[in-house]
Amino acid sequence: MAAESERCTATAANPAVRALWSHPVSDVRLVDARRFEALSKAGIARVEDLILHYPFRYLDLSTAGAIREVPLGDDATVVGVVRDVRVKRPRQRLTITEVAIADDTGVVVGVWFNQPYIAQRIKVDDRVAMAGRLEMDFGLKQMKTPFLERLDAEDGPSQLGRILPVHRATEGVSPNWMRRLVLEALSLAGDVPDPLPAALRVRRQLPSLRHSLRAIHFPRALSEVDGARRRLAYGELFTLQLAMALRRHRVVGESPGHSHTVDGERMHGLLAALPFKLTSDQSSALAEVLADMGRPAPMNRMLLGDVGTGKTAVAACALAAVADSGTQAAMMAPTEVLAAQYAGKVGPLLDAIGVRWCLLTGSTSPTARRQHLRELADGSVTVAFGTHALIQDDVTYDHLTLAIVDEQHRFGVQQRLALRRKGEAADLLVMTATPIPRSLALTLYGDLDTSYLRERPGDRGPEHIRTRLVNATHRAAAYDVVRAAVAAGRQAYVVCALIDESDAAEARAATREAERLRTRVFPDLRVGLLTGKMRPAEKSAVMEAFRDGDVDVLVSTTVIEVGVDVPNATVMIVEDAERFGLAQLHQLRGRIGRGEHPGEFLVFADPRTEEGRQRMKAIASTSDGFALAEEDLRLRGEGELLGQRQSGLPRLRLASLVDDAELLEMAREDARTIVESDPHMELAEHALIAIEAHAMLGDDEAWVKSG
Repeated sequence: MAAESERCTATAANPAVRALWSHPVSDVRLVDARRFEALSKAGIARVEDLILHYPFRYLDLSTAGAIREVPLGDDATVVGVVRDVRVKRPRQRLTITEVAIADDTGVVVGVWFNQPYIAQRIKVDDRVAMAGRLEMDFGLKQMKTPFLERLDAEDGPSQLGRILPVHRATEGVSPNWMRRLVLEALSLAGDVPDPLPAALRVRRQLPSLRHSLRAIHFPRALSEVDGARRRLAYGELFTLQLAMALRRHRVVGESPGHSHTVDGERMHGLLAALPFKLTSDQSSALAEVLADMGRPAPMNRMLLGDVGTGKTAVAACALAAVADSGTQAAMMAPTEVLAAQYAGKVGPLLDAIGVRWCLLTGSTSPTARRQHLRELADGSVTVAFGTHALIQDDVTYDHLTLAIVDEQHRFGVQQRLALRRKGEAADLLVMTATPIPRSLALTLYGDLDTSYLRERPGDRGPEHIRTRLVNATHRAAAYDVVRAAVAAGRQAYVVCALIDESDAAEARAATREAERLRTRVFPDLRVGLLTGKMRPAEKSAVMEAFRDGDVDVLVSTTVIEVGVDVPNATVMIVEDAERFGLAQLHQLRGRIGRGEHPGEFLVFADPRTEEGRQRMKAIASTSDGFALAEEDLRLRGEGELLGQRQSGLPRLRLASLVDDAELLEMAREDARTIVESDPHMELAEHALIAIEAHAMLGDDEAWVKSG
């Protein structure tokens, strides 16, 4: 351990020890101009990128059996020489590629469907390894869609006692060459220092970085891979969580915040004015929010609620606490419809306790806007509801101490940061009605303290909304459900995936569908239309008409996905539901059954993939948004869920939020412990990992400092 500590100290004193990792990949031996271009196109531009280009599978050549001795039905690896390569086209749109390989004991044929490129990679007399399940078909031993790897001379008979790593190839660099180049990169990097503190590695029983890189790329036995992967995945997660912990400390630990009055007359008055009793989840979340607001350190909290669990009531109580403190609060929503809705719901509660508020959006008239700006600046208005209009340069606040950002994932980092900066170290409460798996929440928002809302108030339990998958042949029956609801005085939504036909031929465009329903299906009902392409004033007018009961059936795109609250709407039909993710479908379902009457959620879908069928089955089987979020993560993986990278999240090369949840919790605990003991990363053993954390975040200081 002493030697490791000395090495960390030496590295901290000279960060250039690891600078070689950032050198261009052309510095690696055997990378000529052609390979450099091919690697660069694949995103492998630096030595580090090549070192971190991990194998995606391994061929255990040490267990390669003679073809004759492999039992039928077993998964096995065989090594032999290619004797024949054929591509057959028995019918249109079907190609069958067959590669026959032989050893001294027999022949086995690999068969691939619609993969003719296999024949271009392999030629007769090549030595190959083939892995798959051995079957007998038409009197021949076969492997259907096996994995096939051409072996170079160094992978031949003298190497059959080892594990062969398989790295993803790129155009112009075969798996064999990729394996060689990775080996050269590791040799060039040498004895790379380990950024993880030695004491932490000992406590968590983690091998060194150097050993782990060698073991994952070129293991002597498959048993080495698991330990190496665990160490490298932990390193990724720990570095990210350390960055989160440092960001949290920068906001919470160092900034002088405002200590609010959290047990005041207005807060209790607002609680009394609520038309319902808080659920236990709401009470717990409110207690956590008020505890944060009562401390001098700035609050940095996320309120993560399932659909219909009552985030608004918790936020309203926080606004009342600000009023008791004699300061100001701003609540920013992503759309004018949602901002107006918050003003309409929370505003009367604030009126009841004598708190002045205003609504500021892009549609606010110039005269009203000038008045609102004047009153915010002189402090005569306590609460501002609005959109990004709240963060315009000419908007100033007398004393802003609480910033609430709703559906915060719909805002950019800079917009969230701008609202908080309108005050001096204002408390920040971000809210979302999009349930997020815990592992994903820790990855995206590891710097935030989190409060969860799962319990729905009143009688709106899981059975309050009935979900049905509807076959297209039963469309008339679905329309009868809409008619019955309207006849009973209720209202309905019909949701379409896209806006115009040009977006996709198969989608039922909302504009066309509204016209069809209006003229052919519901000529006796009042059918409205709402799309994201409408001007804000048009959207507001449509929503107001629907809310007032002047529209029976509202045809819409997913502009109604989040936050829209019309308690009288009890039926929703979703067209082309396979085009939506689970989270979207769950949000849409949350728009109905928000009052005393139960809801009917009718899903039209024709999923063409197994993943799509599982999604539809999941939405029909549970109304628990957090369970659906976990299922969505399992089905789609974090790659797609993090695809938009709205948070600026660094890439996780090896760690998996699905498989490594336990490692993630461990990494978070360790990172917070280190920051608590060494908040400025001044100890020598923390110097290199601090550099790694900041490098992972890049140069985006807003990412580091924002809430």
